[in-house]
Amino acid sequence: MKYDYIIVGAGLYGAVFAYEAKKAGKRCLVIDKRDHIAGNIYCEEIEGINVHKYGAHIFHTSNKRIWDYINQFAEFNNYINSPIAIYKDELYNLPFNMNTFSKMWNIHTPQEAKDKIAEQVAKTGINEPKNLEEQGLSLVGKDVFEKLVKGYTEKQWGRDCKDLPPFIIKRLPVRFTYDNNYFNDRFQGIPIGGYTKIVQKMLDGIDVKVNTDYFSFIKENPHIAKKTVFTGMIDEYFEYKLGTLEYRSVRFETEVLDTDNYQGNAVVNYIEREVPYTRIIEHKHFEFGKQKKTVISKEYSSEWSAGMEPYYPVNNEQNNTLYEKYRKLAEKEPNVIFGGRLGNYKYYDMDKVIEAALDMSQKELL
Repeated sequence: MKYDYIIVGAGLYGAVFAYEAKKAGKRCLVIDKRDHIAGNIYCEEIEGINVHKYGAHIFHTSNKRIWDYINQFAEFNNYINSPIAIYKDELYNLPFNMNTFSKMWNIHTPQEAKDKIAEQVAKTGINEPKNLEEQGLSLVGKDVFEKLVKGYTEKQWGRDCKDLPPFIIKRLPVRFTYDNNYFNDRFQGIPIGGYTKIVQKMLDGIDVKVNTDYFSFIKENPHIAKKTVFTGMIDEYFEYKLGTLEYRSVRFETEVLDTDNYQGNAVVNYIEREVPYTRIIEHKHFEFGKQKKTVISKEYSSEWSAGMEPYYPVNNEQNNTLYEKYRKLAEKEPNVIFGGRLGNYKYYDMDKVIEAALDMSQKELL
């Protein structure tokens, strides 16, 4: 066999595993069906601006091991994710913090905000949230939930909040300080020059084939590698024999505008369900750009169907149950490692993807 590993998918999981395998003296072939490496963190340069082609990616972690690891491959700037939300003609800071509450209720102190939220939460009478709507109401009360969570979340997931699991909203921090930093993590930033360069460095000296469909390729080259690292959809790998898992997809309308500053912030969320896009990204602000023009992307969330790019799993009870059945099938494939958001059917942030790939490579390569 020509290779020790064929790695399916040139995103972060595949690239980290390939890098570690090469260090351990293993021969790897990385393939990707897209025409580029770096998966969903791929950046392309337009008008001198690094455009996040598949949506905003802000690296954040509290794990120093992961922060030190990724900093081998790039220098990071000091970007802080501070999105803005527009609801009808009202503009609010995110995450939910004292700037948000002050604007919403014309109050000034943390105690006033806590009292207001406590009063609204008490009115719900919810003790054990069974779905996302109940979770949202039990965390922040009616005003914040209905103005800043409900419509956006329903657009993002294509489902009523009553039909979504409660854990999704746990990713939205609530704080009683005047602090617009979306994340609580110790380390945060954007790689100077974009994310693609990180993956290029990881894959340096490793054989890579893009525009290559795994299933066609492996039919023609069945003995090309001893083992497979598969970061695609786990149900597709097993030919959907147990049923189809659900995914969400995202599409973007990107345009160059003849202005140096369109919205004054990298990310502006549009909360109302009636506005078709979930947010507008102005890419230059990720790297504090001074270019004469700007590039914006309107982001639309949609149900995944065959032929579309799957972005993240829909982790409701039905899908998780089906995934567990696929996971048991995967355990019977000793020469296949499943990884990443699609292979593990799990919503990973970038730092968690790297951590999972490092943990697997250490287990596999030692």
